[in-house]
Amino acid sequence: MVLSRTSQYAVQALIYIATQPPGEPVLNRDIADRLSVPSAYLAKILQNLCKQGVLDSFRGRLGGFCLREGMHKTNLMQVLTLTEGPDFTKNCILGLKECSDATACPMHFKWLPVKKKIIALLEDMTLEDLAKAVLTGKYRLSDLPLGAMA
Repeated sequence: MVLSRTSQYAVQALIYIATQPPGEPVLNRDIADRLSVPSAYLAKILQNLCKQGVLDSFRGRLGGFCLREGMHKTNLMQVLTLTEGPDFTKNCILGLKECSDATACPMHFKWLPVKKKIIALLEDMTLEDLAKAVLTGKYRLSDLPLGAMA
């Protein structure tokens, strides 16, 4: 269950968007600048999240991306299922193509309880929870302190 760069950028961008006033669009380039991620790559990720129903996008001078109504309650597991695919929790920790209780790799039974705890944690954390944590100033989304992001 190693997260792809796409998922990392998606989660960071969604948390950043969730820290903004509700319904106020944020430009892709502003998100990319704040998080120090490639703008073109992030644009594709954000467009995919729009297609998946998590974000709304608006064109024009006052355009950008904002969370769709009610999506602040989206948990990390839901986001990762969208970005990694529905089977991402089924992948073998050692990268084997076939790994299950019946065809276990050497790590399978040791990894299984850890994986269940990680999944529970991801299901418990919402974008709203994470945005609130970032807004306290105690946690960062990028190498910049929160004051520099304002």
